[in-house]
Amino acid sequence: MTPTEYTEEVGWVGEDVWHAHCVHLDDPGIALFARTGTGVAHCPCSNMRLASGIAPVRKMVDAGVKVGLGVDGSSSNDSGNLLDEARLAMLSARVRDQEPGAMTAREALRIATRGGAEVLGRGDALGRIQPGYCADIVAFRTDDIAMAGGQSDPLASLVFCTPPRVQWSIINGRVVIEEGHLLTRSLPHIIEEQNRMAEQLMA
Repeated sequence: MTPTEYTEEVGWVGEDVWHAHCVHLDDPGIALFARTGTGVAHCPCSNMRLASGIAPVRKMVDAGVKVGLGVDGSSSNDSGNLLDEARLAMLSARVRDQEPGAMTAREALRIATRGGAEVLGRGDALGRIQPGYCADIVAFRTDDIAMAGGQSDPLASLVFCTPPRVQWSIINGRVVIEEGHLLTRSLPHIIEEQNRMAEQLMA
């Protein structure tokens, strides 16, 4: 049986289930996931880094499959940047289908926000800015060099240009990054700790 037939056989489908990657999900598998409400965590950077393949995201979305974004992990994604993941999701969908309209910047942002919330079963509390939802917000400067020339469509520029640094990050109402500065921990200490752990791993 196919991998998706196996997931159905053992009960690994449903509203409370999501699968990572799904680069080889076939048409019957897509239909199964859509019918059962099974979600997909699309990790394009990891898939490209490991040459795993390109997930058929356009087909999934059009069929009604819940699709969100993930970065997989540091072993196959060296930045962990969700905004960059949205850009790669958009570009890889275009390459897969050889069609510039296969995914727009707005569709990529929807997958990164509302899509992820739906995959996690949190569509009623996450993924958009509105009363009653968690106060999770990130903000970027539009006057940064990375966004220069993009004022006609700042939303598209956010995905296409991928500004390198978040200026403000609020998580559940708590300010974590303010004007580009991390407030919760010492950034030099984090970098030192990471470098030390990397050296131990390589040894």
